[in-house]
Amino acid sequence: MDDSLSSSSGAFASSNQGTILVLDDEAQMLRSLDRMLSREGYQVLTASNGKEGLEVLRHHAGEVDLALCDLKMGEMDGMEFVEAVRSLYPDLETIIMTGYGTIEAAVEAMRAGAYDFLPKPFKRVQILKILSRALERRSLVVENRRLRAQIESHVGGRKIVGNSEGMRRVLELVSQVAASEATVLILGESGTGKEVIARALHAASDRSRKPFIKVSCASIPESLLEAELFGHERGAFTGAVKRKPGRFELAEGGTLFLDEIGDVPMEMQVKLLRVLQEREYERLGGTEVLRADVRILAATHRDLRERIEQGLFREDLYYRLAVIPIEIPPLRERRDDIPLLAVHFVEKLSEKNRSSMPAIVPEAMERLISYDWPGNVRELENVLERAVVLCKDRLIRPEDLPPHIAPRRSRRNVLKVPLGTPLREIQDLVIDQTLAITNGNKEKAAKLLGVAARTIYRHVKAREENKEEKKVRRT
Repeated sequence: MDDSLSSSSGAFASSNQGTILVLDDEAQMLRSLDRMLSREGYQVLTASNGKEGLEVLRHHAGEVDLALCDLKMGEMDGMEFVEAVRSLYPDLETIIMTGYGTIEAAVEAMRAGAYDFLPKPFKRVQILKILSRALERRSLVVENRRLRAQIESHVGGRKIVGNSEGMRRVLELVSQVAASEATVLILGESGTGKEVIARALHAASDRSRKPFIKVSCASIPESLLEAELFGHERGAFTGAVKRKPGRFELAEGGTLFLDEIGDVPMEMQVKLLRVLQEREYERLGGTEVLRADVRILAATHRDLRERIEQGLFREDLYYRLAVIPIEIPPLRERRDDIPLLAVHFVEKLSEKNRSSMPAIVPEAMERLISYDWPGNVRELENVLERAVVLCKDRLIRPEDLPPHIAPRRSRRNVLKVPLGTPLREIQDLVIDQTLAITNGNKEKAAKLLGVAARTIYRHVKAREENKEEKKVRRT
């Protein structure tokens, strides 16, 4: 034993550090560790072998934060103790001490579930550092468990992660409309989870036992979209060698999810409108009228009102689709959900990569919360997959995140105008800057300014007309 183990110093000293169970069959080592750790502010429980240690845990399991265990002991050695702890108390961290400091012993201890490996003889500073790291991880595990408990929001048996006010409103609306036959338009930026909400609506509906069919309207070429949706007869076009059912037919009795409906060409919009109105359609190249017994859910990241103004989307189709609109807020507007989502994804991605679940240290979590997430939930999942793969010691630290996930700098959106500026010019400046903040989203700009959306649309239209007039003058 290193004599420096029992020396006292205030470098690490503090009170109420936590409770540590120490296991060693050498009475002198047990007394030295008890004395040293007690001086550092830890509560210490002791045992002379693994069997005795398990008995101590049985009476004090909720109190013990960490087990410091010798590898070679009688009756039940350290390796057997670690394996038993992993089975009975999976959240309890263990550190193995051994005088047999071989690489093989270290690897075996870690595989058995030990947090780390401490070869004898060791110095006081070594043991205090490793205890500090292990207890930090323990506190993060407890916090992760608390966060996981908050995730359990289910709609139709599907887990929906989010406890912010914005997501609570979304989930409440989903629960209210799921059992109806009403067409739902799901709005939100790319990566916000529109498909997750669509699947939850289907799962909680009376059609849940029937198919859920998704159509990615933006990814299917315009020339093939009609055949994909409605099917085709043999000989309907070159290459149509046999009849093929469309997505409407495949979704019979269930739900058809039209993703990125804002990208559907105008000609196809007319045909979709007919299905929504009449609940019937024909296969491409056919004459038989088929009934559409499906519930329509649609989603888009586009501003459909703006596309209506631009002549790119039919107003009558919009009103048919938006019987019940559900808008999913972007991640930057529901930062309270980021810790919940982070824990959910780390757990999911650890299973995918067949690795033990790491905890996220506070500094890394703060960076995640501070970042604006232009790619929303999808971007968060990608960033965390990288972190799960790269992290060490089962802890995700700031250096495991991409460099651009940096601490937030304080930003103030301030508009300064000289005294005497005409009121009309100030109004135009305010609207222009608000549109810049909302990335051109007129509906959000109107909400921020507390005005009707038509005010913003008129402003944008007037701006475009002025630009056209200036172009004409220059030519």
